[in-house]
Amino acid sequence: MLESLESALQAWFLPGLTALAAVAATYVIYRLALWLTRHVTDSRTVPRLFLDAAARALGVVSCLLVLNGMLNAVPDDLPLLALIQQIATLLLILALTWAAVRLTSAIGEAIVHLNPVLEGQWKRARKVETQTRFLVRCLNVLIVIVGLGAALMTFESVRQLGASLLASAGVGGIILGFAARPVLSNLLAGMQIALTQPFRIDDVLHVQGEWCWVEEVTATYVVLRVWDLRRLIVPLQWFIENPFQNWSRNTAELLGTVFLWVDYTMPVAPLREEFGRLLRDSRQWDGQVETVQVTDASDQAIQIRFLMSAPDSSQSWDLRCAVREGLVTYIQQHYPEQLPRVRARLLEANREDPDRDGGAGAESD
Repeated sequence: MLESLESALQAWFLPGLTALAAVAATYVIYRLALWLTRHVTDSRTVPRLFLDAAARALGVVSCLLVLNGMLNAVPDDLPLLALIQQIATLLLILALTWAAVRLTSAIGEAIVHLNPVLEGQWKRARKVETQTRFLVRCLNVLIVIVGLGAALMTFESVRQLGASLLASAGVGGIILGFAARPVLSNLLAGMQIALTQPFRIDDVLHVQGEWCWVEEVTATYVVLRVWDLRRLIVPLQWFIENPFQNWSRNTAELLGTVFLWVDYTMPVAPLREEFGRLLRDSRQWDGQVETVQVTDASDQAIQIRFLMSAPDSSQSWDLRCAVREGLVTYIQQHYPEQLPRVRARLLEANREDPDRDGGAGAESD
């Protein structure tokens, strides 16, 4: 055993040393070329985005390519040569998959970089970013599947099972389809959302009673940032099967309402004037909508709706709260008797009827 191991090491000494020297030289040359390229190019250019994203992966691929070339040039009678070549090929396939994923991600970063969020063009930039993120993630999933398949094909046992796998492909496909149905449905939903654009990154949504923003879109789910900084994770398929509100689909402007219940004796004109003054003094009002209407009446009070507009949902919420507080304060200071009250009719007992007085007294006792 020791003699065979010693003979194997002696046989591999010169070829192994040569291969390691070639790999080391390739790595040094690659690092020098990488440093020179980064030194003479601008970091904001598109080629630099690709280079910076895949620099490590490309370095590993270069070294493994040289290693596989050196292994193919050594004598065929070296011990364990087939095993070492298989391992080197497997590592090369994995490195190529890694490099392809990094380059594909760099494509997305380059597209987003070429479409910055400019004033007045935010909707187009967010649309491009959302579509790019979707497609890049789907393409990365496809690259990983192909790479893993190619890596598995390097094993002889896997190739021998090919015929039997093809024979049972029908049943296996059905089973796999049922097992992977949630994943596949979310991937297809992601493709549909990327093409139809029902929402984009940073859109304001109202989902399941929550006011939130689209923070991240993955291949299978969406991360929504709720107004109180919670995160709501929603599968993509949910957006295809359920209705939801998009408060910034075309524009971010929103109409906000404030409802107040006041007594029937409350004059509406002073409230309309105070409402206009509050809006003009507010920085959140965009100057578009200013409406006061009596929208309901009950047997005890009337309901007044104050309708206003704001540039976006956050400012609309702040404006509604400020207007509500200002109107309540105005009524308290100038018309406190016109606040909602409960009316009741008090009936006095007939003092001329002694039987009734006695009966009432008896009941009270």
